[in-house]
Amino acid sequence: MSSSNFIRGTMLLTAASFLSKFLGMIYVIPFTNIVGETGMTLYGFAYTPYSILISVSTVGVPLAVSKFVSKYNSLDDYYTSMRIFKLGTVLMFITGIVAFFIMYFGADVIAKLFLAEEKKEISLEDAAHVIQMVSFALIIIPSMSIMRGFFQGNQSMGPTAVSQVIEQIARITFLLIGVFLIKVVWDGSNSTAVGLATFSAFVGAIASWVVLLMYWKNRKRFLSEKLDQQKKKVRIPRSKLLKELFQYAGPFVLVGIATSLYQLVDLITFDKAMVAIGKGDISTIAYSVFNVQGHKVILIPVTIATGLSLALIPEITKSFNLNQVDRLNKQINQSLQIIMFFVLPAVAGLVILSHEIYGGLFGIDNISIAGPLFAWYAPTALTFAFFTVTCSILQGIEQQKFTLISLSAGILIKILLNSLMIQLLAEKGAVITTLLATSVAVFLNLWRIKTSLKFSYRRFRKLSLLMLIFTIVMAILLLLVKWLFGFFISYNDGQLIAFVITIIAVFIGGTFYMYFGYMSTLFERIVGKRIPILDRIFRR
Repeated sequence: MSSSNFIRGTMLLTAASFLSKFLGMIYVIPFTNIVGETGMTLYGFAYTPYSILISVSTVGVPLAVSKFVSKYNSLDDYYTSMRIFKLGTVLMFITGIVAFFIMYFGADVIAKLFLAEEKKEISLEDAAHVIQMVSFALIIIPSMSIMRGFFQGNQSMGPTAVSQVIEQIARITFLLIGVFLIKVVWDGSNSTAVGLATFSAFVGAIASWVVLLMYWKNRKRFLSEKLDQQKKKVRIPRSKLLKELFQYAGPFVLVGIATSLYQLVDLITFDKAMVAIGKGDISTIAYSVFNVQGHKVILIPVTIATGLSLALIPEITKSFNLNQVDRLNKQINQSLQIIMFFVLPAVAGLVILSHEIYGGLFGIDNISIAGPLFAWYAPTALTFAFFTVTCSILQGIEQQKFTLISLSAGILIKILLNSLMIQLLAEKGAVITTLLATSVAVFLNLWRIKTSLKFSYRRFRKLSLLMLIFTIVMAILLLLVKWLFGFFISYNDGQLIAFVITIIAVFIGGTFYMYFGYMSTLFERIVGKRIPILDRIFRR
């Protein structure tokens, strides 16, 4: 695949992931207004263990299959690629069923881990109910993910991109209609509404499966032709295939659940630590800010890393296996630079406009707590993004085992310091601990890439300095816009006003930043070519 095809595939997945995450943020607005912060925290109780189990049940196999298929396709061994696809599908169906039984029948035990006994806002029965409802998605998602991995390994990003978007649309549509009917029309309970909301993951998974099966039907003949053209079919023992697959898969599962693991530590310790220091009255609101609503918002810039990572793995693997050193170094530089170019200014904007963004999206009722806490949480977008991409790079250069070390170091810091920091700094302590832990993990990954490949970060540092200068200029512009708005309106004037300020400020800041990047040729140097649509926009 050429550099332009690499960028095109990357941008396709990034755009699809961005749209998916954007929809995932937008639906939270009406959802929060219907079920409230308590309902959102209840929702988080279900989704954090679900996210972990969905990754554990797949054992990282979908992304590992992508890497596996890319490797053997580069060796023209399509027979082995097809074998691992079929073997992985059966394996994922079995582990999905097992994960479903664990989550459904262990819901009471899981719920007890999260709730402080002194808290009565959310009952144990309600928490167990929503956990059981989300568990049904575990039956179907693991085997569905295998097909996505197979298409990506064949350097076909379209099926994954389209199925992601359709899955999100089906899930959100079912969720919002169902919750509206239960709460508004029938005046039902929060537990019932949130339970149905978590069940929507199963509905979305079915919709995604249908899309992927349509792609499979259309492309099966092409894949069969490649298989028939293979003259020599080497039948590698099944045990050897599984061993190689799990060697790839182990690190993938931990990378996939990295964010959820940090949230799990908060889920277990946050409520209890806040009650212990006499702040149990705001713990539900605070937890919802940075682990539910706020996290949805920062996932939008992080999605750039996610889309890049999915497209990056097969390409890095191919370049490494073919010993194409210059191409490999260029791809690594591109991936790191794209993350910095998009996520750094996004973080600056989120910090400066934290009150306006949170108030405009989720209301200003608890803005005195939510605004400052959201500003503290925003920088984790950068560390989560870099962790995702650096782990993908390490996996592509056969250093996947090191990701276990870096993630373990980060999680260990989070476990050891979280309760202590909460007692010292209240709700901000949990956020600062996450930022510290993820920063350490990223630093370790960058160090390993450097030592393994003798990779130089000189170009990355040089361009990052230019991005930092542009971000500072943009930040000054945003502060000026806020100051001017202050003479007329403020986020305290209501949710709609806060939303209007956010839209105008983000448009101004984003436009100026992209203009700086375009006129300085920074964006062109990062992606490797001119972007026609930017030429047309800025020439006007």
